Amino acid sequence: MAKGKDVRVIVILECTSCARNDVNKESPGISRYITQKNRHNTPGRLELRKFCRYCNKHTIHGEIKK
Repeated sequence: MAKGKDVRVIVILECTSCARNDVNKESPGISRYITQKNRHNTPGRLELRKFCRYCNKHTIHGEIKK
């Protein structure tokens, strides 16, 4: 039986400030979180303020593709 379009999907959130500094190699890594979202309530990309241990502060983490 095929798996249909689930309402809740797993998404990966990545720090936007670390991702920009990745070109300069200033950051030792990129902070990522795994969470779920409801596809019907949030059809667009998810952005949350989470703690980045590499920036050592709360930054915006945006949804990326798997």
